Amino acid sequence: MADSTQSSIEIAASPGEVLDVVADFEQYPTWAKQVTSCTVVSEDGDGWADRVRFVLDAGAIKDRYVLEYDWDIDEDGVGSVSWSLVESDVLKAMNGTYTLAPSATGTLVTYDLAVDVKIPMIGMLKRKAEKMIVDTALKELKKRVESF
Repeated sequence: MADSTQSSIEIAASPGEVLDVVADFEQYPTWAKQVTSCTVVSEDGDGWADRVRFVLDAGAIKDRYVLEYDWDIDEDGVGSVSWSLVESDVLKAMNGTYTLAPSATGTLVTYDLAVDVKIPMIGMLKRKAEKMIVDTALKELKKRVESF
């Protein structure tokens, strides 16, 4: 799982406003189209979600998985939110990071994602699926944040 997919998007909001949407897991089903359920399983001492359970329905791909989060965020929302797979029905591994940086128009969000599935899959198809996941997630995040 050495390769990952990376993409970025500009969002017309402060890093703190973007972070508020990223950290509000219970609301994911309202804007992340393929997430049908999202529940915080545990939080760390600062109130950040530590483990989150997701239910995904992406047509042919359905999965239930738990991610563990690491929050390296400044008070103004600048920094990174990383996650790794704890358990899944379909995935063998999933590591991702949102990096939030101030920009001239608001926030530059960079999304890195590496996924490995339990079933054999050609590397090219896996990268294409990662690219679709990353691009869709960034567009949906932008739409959600800028709708406020």
